[in-house]
Amino acid sequence: MVLSSLPSLSQNNLAIYHLSVKSISRSAGRSVVAAAAYRAGQELTDERQGLTHDYTRKQGVEDAFIVAPDGADWAQDRNVLWNAAEAAEKRKDAKTGREYELALPAELDAGARKELARDFARELVERYGVVADVAIHEPGREGDNWNHHAHILTTTRTAGEDGLGAKTRVLDVASTASAEIEHMRGVWARQVNMALERHQVEQRVDHRSFERQGKEQEPTRHMGVSATALERQAAREIPGRDPVTDLGKQNAEIRERNRVLETARKAVEKAQELFSGLEKKARLAVGLARKIGQRMEQQREAERQRQERVRQAEIRRQQDILAAEEARKAAEKDRQKQHAKEIEEPTFRRSRDRGPSIGF
Repeated sequence: MVLSSLPSLSQNNLAIYHLSVKSISRSAGRSVVAAAAYRAGQELTDERQGLTHDYTRKQGVEDAFIVAPDGADWAQDRNVLWNAAEAAEKRKDAKTGREYELALPAELDAGARKELARDFARELVERYGVVADVAIHEPGREGDNWNHHAHILTTTRTAGEDGLGAKTRVLDVASTASAEIEHMRGVWARQVNMALERHQVEQRVDHRSFERQGKEQEPTRHMGVSATALERQAAREIPGRDPVTDLGKQNAEIRERNRVLETARKAVEKAQELFSGLEKKARLAVGLARKIGQRMEQQREAERQRQERVRQAEIRRQQDILAAEEARKAAEKDRQKQHAKEIEEPTFRRSRDRGPSIGF
């Protein structure tokens, strides 16, 4: 089973996403010991076949290391590990290893790429309980300088203190393997993007197809070994020349169409961003005008209330003056009555003092 992705390019055509998964199977005549020796650039002996595989002269191996579960220290010996993987299988068609091939971001330095590959290996070890043998390769001499990649070989059985254990059937059964691979593709995309963000690289990757991303980009076609070799040979003879194979020409046309689409998309996004900025400013202006209007209305209402308080105070003052005037008039009237009464009372007393009138 081989599951792979087409390159998913960022806006600046960098930060390529690639993850492919395939099995190392005896039915295809392959040895996991030989595969590990080649990828690590080392000399290993396949004890089952009695063959020694010497790849110590292989160039381009930047680093190689093993990540194993806690307690499985024996697995740090590459020769012991992969001979144990071969010895654990009895079937002629047994799967003795599983390989994950990863594209490492060229935007990161060697240390960051190594740590990123180690993080993904740890994820595999923790999720499935297997041992992961990581080999980081430099770009090939015949290609560009961007194709940094890693090969991660894992056992198909769990590993413990005493050796290899049960098979990881979840990756062998069709009903669960696809979902597991898709999950790990998402994990790898997240890890790459987190590493790019930590190192302040703007580009991002996406493990989904263009269609699932909602993009109108057209995927390039798989070149294959023969067409790729022809294109590389032509590039060595005349650097920068146009593609020479039909597939190479088709992919060049596809990339040009995608470039035009990407340029148009960026123009639309820029226009939308500009419109969004203007719309935001308009909303802010409307909001500010509304606040100013509310503040002015509050000030007018406060002024109306102040004037009403003044008017009510004036009314009360006038009422108090009127009441005081009425009270003064009433008091004056009472005083006048009292005075008149005082005048009348002596006259009445004098008339009474004369006594009775006696006539003769």
